[in-house]
Amino acid sequence: MKAFLMHRDQDFDLERQLPPNEQTLTQDLELNTLFNAMAMGDQYLFDIARKAVLASLSDPEAITYRQQALADCLEQPATVRQIYDIAVDAIQAERKVWGSWAKSPDSVLYRSVQVLELLVDTLKRLRASAENAAGKFHSEAFTRLFAMLADELDDEYFEAIEAHLRELKFPNGVLISAELGEGAKGVNHVLRRARKQRWIERVTPFAPSGRSGFTFFIAERDESGFQALEEMRGKGINLVANALAQSTDHIVSFFKMLRAELAFYIGCLNLHARLRKLGEPVCTPDARAADTRTLSAQGLYDVCLALQLDARVMGNAMNADRKPLVIITGANQGGKSTFLRSVGLAYLMTQCGMFAPAEAFHASVCDRIFTHYKREEDRRMQSGKLDEELSRMSDIADMIAPNDILLCNESFAATNEREGSEIARQVIEAMIQAGVRVFFVTHLYDLAHGFYRRERDTTLFLRAERQPDGRRTFQLVEGEPLPTSYGEDVYARIFHPEPHPAR
Repeated sequence: MKAFLMHRDQDFDLERQLPPNEQTLTQDLELNTLFNAMAMGDQYLFDIARKAVLASLSDPEAITYRQQALADCLEQPATVRQIYDIAVDAIQAERKVWGSWAKSPDSVLYRSVQVLELLVDTLKRLRASAENAAGKFHSEAFTRLFAMLADELDDEYFEAIEAHLRELKFPNGVLISAELGEGAKGVNHVLRRARKQRWIERVTPFAPSGRSGFTFFIAERDESGFQALEEMRGKGINLVANALAQSTDHIVSFFKMLRAELAFYIGCLNLHARLRKLGEPVCTPDARAADTRTLSAQGLYDVCLALQLDARVMGNAMNADRKPLVIITGANQGGKSTFLRSVGLAYLMTQCGMFAPAEAFHASVCDRIFTHYKREEDRRMQSGKLDEELSRMSDIADMIAPNDILLCNESFAATNEREGSEIARQVIEAMIQAGVRVFFVTHLYDLAHGFYRRERDTTLFLRAERQPDGRRTFQLVEGEPLPTSYGEDVYARIFHPEPHPAR
């Protein structure tokens, strides 16, 4: 049995390695805020959310497959949570069954029978949930899962498995056949189906049953005799014990994978409920093929900022279709870094099959996202800030490839305007020539205006708005870079705050 809730033709890969820049990406985009909202205190949900979001899909059809499954989950959240709880119950039940450290055939068989008896009850609950949900789910993922459960977990299956479990408790004893090998040792032990004795055969040793045989008894203190008998029994039931253990492991593995794949959707439900409570919009993003070079949005917002503030935040619009470079300038503390983070989060959420934090989001898929944010000096730095920035960019250059995205926030501002602009210009041009889409937040006027003079048709220029009185709207609009970032507004607010009116 397979769930196939995350992929059309394969299990969700729990062992897949995360991208090498995972720590940097998590730090710069504040992804732990997103994962915590999805997990709601559950470490397992946190781990699954982290793996699913960071292991992005790059096939629009695969993304659509998950989006349709998520749409079902949003329509039937109670049923999805019920099935998830059933999977959790099955795994916990298996863990509670005692297992001997000595893996003898008897102990393996005994434990497998106990576990399977518990799993049969859980499978019945799962089938009942699937039957009740039939017709309410429309995605390929869930309709196929429910059809598989209805087909494989029918009444005949349960009757057969329950009959086998009763027989494997050996109420009539164990009947084993063997052959004599070298040295008169028993070989080729085979477990036979024991025939239930009639009452006359039990009270009359030589009753006319059509069979004859010999009987012997082991003395109570004959430890060697008991040990020999135990070994003989073990050889007889060994194949059955191993087969039953494999069957049990198969069912447990199914429940573990079902739990893992549903955990992603449970995390999405948790996040959706939180954003809905805040009044934030979400949409089913339009993921397109990479060669379309599409990127546009309406009401795009930083989902992590909304979660941190526990309030609605300002959204932005943009149209960067077929523009490999987006340069963001404007007033200090005007929302530039927030917008940059919203782009990265929207891409990650889209490409793992989630909803997007926007009113509308259309994007051609990328392979990977890289971030290059400015860092504050600390004791761990072994060189100056510029050296550290160049070193990190060199590491990115070694990994980045065509169809990747690079998000830069105040990169190369650790030196003077002329040098910082020249370094950034060369990096940007090299990235674009390599087929990388670049988003660059900067206060370097020489850099931004230089591109504005030369690359207006292939570059989108966004500018953080500032009202005449100095207020920030946290809106980004298309516009020519300005020679000032209005740092004096920040200076005035801190050092010359407006006096409070007298009471």
